[in-house]
Amino acid sequence: MVDSAVLTALRAFSAERDWAQFHTPANLAKSISIEAAELLEHYQWSEDADLAEVRDELADVLTYCYQLAIRLELDPDQIVLDKLEKTRVKYPANSPTAVRGDSSRTRP
Repeated sequence: MVDSAVLTALRAFSAERDWAQFHTPANLAKSISIEAAELLEHYQWSEDADLAEVRDELADVLTYCYQLAIRLELDPDQIVLDKLEKTRVKYPANSPTAVRGDSSRTRP
């Protein structure tokens, strides 16, 4: 899923600027939240948002997520797959309470 070139480019970008010193897990987690809020702001009053602006904010969120994974020495692909498996067990597709086709229903 994540191209290794992306992670390599992020490592290089950070190293060129000596930013690793600022990339503590806490700082990166805060930055993810801040950037996610900036992304959400584009949808604050409407479902229609400028795609170019959303794209930039989403890139910021992903960048900080990848930076946190790098810092914690986690493989982004593997942690997503691991969490997907946990969620698959928690919410089986064949469950009688599975939510399908009606967004007004809440999660089980």
